[in-house]
Amino acid sequence: MIDIKLILQKYNIHSKKYMGQNFLIDENVLNKIIGAANLSLKDTVLEIGPGLGILTVELAKRTKKVIAIEKDKTLCEILKKILKEQNINNVEIVNKDILKVSDEIPNSNYKIVANIPYYLTSPLIRKFLEVENKPSLMILMVQKEVAQRITAKPPHMSILSIAVQFYAEPEIIDYVPKSSFFPMPKVDSAIIKIIPQSYVGRATSHINMKKFFKLVKTGFSSKRKMLKNNLPEIDLEKIGLNPKVRAENLSIDDWMKIYRDFYS
Repeated sequence: MIDIKLILQKYNIHSKKYMGQNFLIDENVLNKIIGAANLSLKDTVLEIGPGLGILTVELAKRTKKVIAIEKDKTLCEILKKILKEQNINNVEIVNKDILKVSDEIPNSNYKIVANIPYYLTSPLIRKFLEVENKPSLMILMVQKEVAQRITAKPPHMSILSIAVQFYAEPEIIDYVPKSSFFPMPKVDSAIIKIIPQSYVGRATSHINMKKFFKLVKTGFSSKRKMLKNNLPEIDLEKIGLNPKVRAENLSIDDWMKIYRDFYS
């Protein structure tokens, strides 16, 4: 495993907190990420925020190609040198903001494996669950509390958990202590696995997404209130739901029932 602290000293690099730069230094965690991705030499992997290449090098050894998207130009230049030193030649480095990337998204089958800046979590997941060619899976390092919200079940649902679970099947692979990073962040993390719905078979093609999420947002508009107060037009008993139910108690399938009744 690359020694991050030595590289930081060698190139006189200072972590940019505003870009969420906390570098992974725990080899056990690195191995868990790699293992969860179930990689093969036929795979193309999109890595977001490769930083100094801790994950990049290991991905490159196990796959056909890695497309590494890095916003920080300085890190891109250093990463090129690190990969050359490691005799790695199957990595394409792209100096761009991942939220503005389009042409670099593979047209064929690919996976996303990344230790992402935490401020990017929600927009990044949304982007890749809504693109035409979705990844076959995503393995992401995210903030622990966010991972728990993404994978929540009733009675702890939120707009975030519904937004992800509408498109995909998420699960927590493992929790990661803050001591696994340098500099050490203020929060613990988690490795999550997300499989887009086109790969798990949820039938959502007949749903108008804008209408569906408008309905969900209305349902959550007054926190802790009974759903009938936020959506008085819905006859909850008619569709088999408790009239006193709250939004956080509803599953995706429950929201599907409400959607069909509301827009029928």
